[in-house]
Amino acid sequence: MPKDYPRSRRIAEQIQRELSDIIRLELKDPRVGMITITDVEVTSDHEHAKVFFTRLGDFVKSSQPGVADSNTPVLRALEHAAGFLRSELAHRMRLRIVPQLHFEYDVSVERGVRLSNLIDEAVGNKPDGAK
Repeated sequence: MPKDYPRSRRIAEQIQRELSDIIRLELKDPRVGMITITDVEVTSDHEHAKVFFTRLGDFVKSSQPGVADSNTPVLRALEHAAGFLRSELAHRMRLRIVPQLHFEYDVSVERGVRLSNLIDEAVGNKPDGAK
C-alpha cells in the first residue's frame, strides 16, 4: 500500500481483529492450528487485503532455516477457507465492499527472532576481559 489512508488503516485493523476471532472460534480446519494475524494491508480501493500471519511455535523453531516452508499447508488451508472467512467478515462488518483476502506468511517475526538470537550469541562469545 503506497499511501496510508486513515480509512484503509481502520478497515485493516478491524479485519485483523475480526479474522482473529473467526479463525480462533469458527474455522474448523485442523491444518490451520494456532496462528496469529500479525498485520493486514488493505488497498486504497478496498478490493484486496493482504493478511500476514505467523504460527504459534515458530518463535521457538525460528532459529532453524526453512520454517516458512513448513507453513505451506497452513497457507493452503487459509486460501481454501478465504471464501468462508470473507463471508463471515461481511456478516460482522458493515462494508459496501468486503475485500478479497490474500494470505502471506509473515517472515519479519522469524527474521527478528533470528537476529535476536545472533546478537545474544555474539554477546555471549565475548572474551572474559571485555565488557
